[in-house]
Amino acid sequence: MALTIMRRIKFCAGHRLFGHGGKCEHFHGHNYVADFFVQGETQDDVGRILDFSVLKQRVKGWIDEHWDHSFLIHQDDANARQALELVKPCRFFVMPYNPTAENMAKYLLEEMCPEVLEGTGARACQVRIWETDESYAEASLDPTGGEAVTYSAMAVGE
Repeated sequence: MALTIMRRIKFCAGHRLFGHGGKCEHFHGHNYVADFFVQGETQDDVGRILDFSVLKQRVKGWIDEHWDHSFLIHQDDANARQALELVKPCRFFVMPYNPTAENMAKYLLEEMCPEVLEGTGARACQVRIWETDESYAEASLDPTGGEAVTYSAMAVGE
């Protein structure tokens, strides 16, 4: 039986969607909320699969170092990179694809979580990125234990 815990992390970041063609192609930012769902098969002597404080330290530590108060840009967006390099000081994080909410969830689940959770005995099974109070995207591992990832997006209310 797998047990699941969730930790919510809030952060602020800017981005633009390379090649979007609409208003999201402009630099803009969001107050993001990231929900990290972590599973484990075993519990420690206290009854935890992973202490919430350890989960917070590891995932928030990575986000604080790389994404909080940074601009997220597509690796092919040379114009955005050139513009950001003119601003001192400026933090930016280059992603292998457009920094949509879907791709942010995917990156955190596939790249960041395995790195920061290594050695804990727990693994992230789902990451949800809230871009606004009404809209989120999530990436989830295949519940059968495979490495396939599914993606979804949802807008709540209007």
